[in-house]
Amino acid sequence: MSSKVRDAMVAEPTTLEATASAQAAGERLAQPDVRAVLVCDGGRLVGVITRKTLVREVVARGLDPTSTLLADIAEPPIFTLDAETELDEAFRLLEERDLERVPVVEGGRLVGVLSRAVVQRRMAEDAPSEGEAGP
Repeated sequence: MSSKVRDAMVAEPTTLEATASAQAAGERLAQPDVRAVLVCDGGRLVGVITRKTLVREVVARGLDPTSTLLADIAEPPIFTLDAETELDEAFRLLEERDLERVPVVEGGRLVGVLSRAVVQRRMAEDAPSEGEAGP
């Protein structure tokens, strides 16, 4: 049985609503392990906020982070994967695009995040070991 993206993704990633402030995104991004904030509108992925986004769209433009809405500054996601995509296909797509993490959607709704490192580990675990008999 082949694995799907759904089997390896991190379900229920941390998100903020499109109506949240740039200040709220900045607070999340201040945590060392958070590289990006996924922005949703009623569960649908509408964009991504990174530290770079905040600097370019808020700080450099002199906007007030407490009144700037994420809906106004979020960048559309560059690439998403469907939860039903085969894991080996997902890995190939991540490699081709040189992406470390990618949002996973199902019918436009955000359902998880897939990390290239997790896919590599999962595929290594699923591969038959040296000397193991095949089917």
